[in-house]
Amino acid sequence: MITIRVTYSIVPYGRAARTPGALRGGGRAGDHGSDDCGERGTPGCRTLDSMSLYAAYAGTLDARLMTRRAPHSPLRATGWLNDWRLTFGGEHMGWEGALATIVEAPRSQVFVALYDIAPMDEDSMDRWEGVGLDIYRRMRVRVHTLEGEEAAWVYVLNGYEGGLPSARYLGEIADAAESAGAPHDYVMGLRKRPC
Repeated sequence: MITIRVTYSIVPYGRAARTPGALRGGGRAGDHGSDDCGERGTPGCRTLDSMSLYAAYAGTLDARLMTRRAPHSPLRATGWLNDWRLTFGGEHMGWEGALATIVEAPRSQVFVALYDIAPMDEDSMDRWEGVGLDIYRRMRVRVHTLEGEEAAWVYVLNGYEGGLPSARYLGEIADAAESAGAPHDYVMGLRKRPC
């Protein structure tokens, strides 16, 4: 397997993420603020749509699940989204209750797994997460790892926070976090959430 590292430009943390409505469904797929890159495809500039580092926070924390969804995209590291929290929303969008998402929350953290997403896997990931159906959208975040801070993208729900996940879905997220090496107290916090 060959991994290609690409240098890219990125908007400073917060510019795109803190736009009105970005966390509560007001934004739409493709609504990411300025890339400081001009038109898409500008030589030497990487836009959000072509970023290759993905931060998983729900079921895709499990590397075995990711090999089925994105077989060409290896796990790089794990880390934390600081000042974010895991929550659920869009109950009417899911098949069995509310869906996982993240929102900004001071002094909170979300455990994530970072994957190098190969170009051939990006479209299948977007389809799986319902980007074309306006269920999720991509958003930029900063992930804190043992090696330092990494810029990555996550999928964020295009819906309002609220509602409860199914017990099965919540259990899958907790199992995935455990398999990715999340601390015991983080996993137990997931297992004790209401569903």
